[in-house]
Amino acid sequence: MINFIQAIFTVLWTALWVLAALVLLAVTLNHNLPLVMARRFWAAGLLWGARTRLEVHGVNDIDFSQPHVFVCNHQSTIDIPIVFRAIPQNLHFIIKKELFYIPFVGWFAWATGMIFVDRKNQIRVVASLRKIGRQIRAGRSVIAFPEGTRSRGQGIQPFKKGVFFAAIEAGVPVVPVLIEGADVAMPADSFSVRPARVRVTLGKPIATTGLSAADRARLSELTRERIHALRGSK
Repeated sequence: MINFIQAIFTVLWTALWVLAALVLLAVTLNHNLPLVMARRFWAAGLLWGARTRLEVHGVNDIDFSQPHVFVCNHQSTIDIPIVFRAIPQNLHFIIKKELFYIPFVGWFAWATGMIFVDRKNQIRVVASLRKIGRQIRAGRSVIAFPEGTRSRGQGIQPFKKGVFFAAIEAGVPVVPVLIEGADVAMPADSFSVRPARVRVTLGKPIATTGLSAADRARLSELTRERIHALRGSK
């Protein structure tokens, strides 16, 4: 019964903020304002409804006046509102193009300025990543889950390299981010939520200055190692 009520709340709450985001975008033509609303209100409401207690570490090591590429492990669907609330900076997700066509989800992603990538066309992927690099240099911070799927209790899976190519193109730091407990709050293959404490730890930024596209695999592995090392840190 509790999860049914939470599901209804999630649908209605999301529909409300999708509508608000679309209206605000139509009035202002500014993607950042719907993104601020998503971070401060939509995400906060979803975590409150899920009875998720958020604990955040490492924010003092980040200069949020500058753009970054945040790289995060992926445990659950609830990871999205979690990172929205944990990281005090407007975040643009790199997401697959197919999500654009999903009602509400695609509209919300478009209204908040998310970055769609066609992963089925390699030529377009490279062009998209170069474009993302230019957007980051222009001031956007992006976040990606480079495992490509939720871990389902199998540890942190190998990372796809695209986001690291974009970070090197932009010449901005990569910030490793570890989420712990999201799979307890909302298991990977379920829409049921339960009370949980979720811990988010931001590691120290990894500089990309002087790196080339050929270094993306090394940067990927270093970031994955840094995320592993955040376990149990304070």
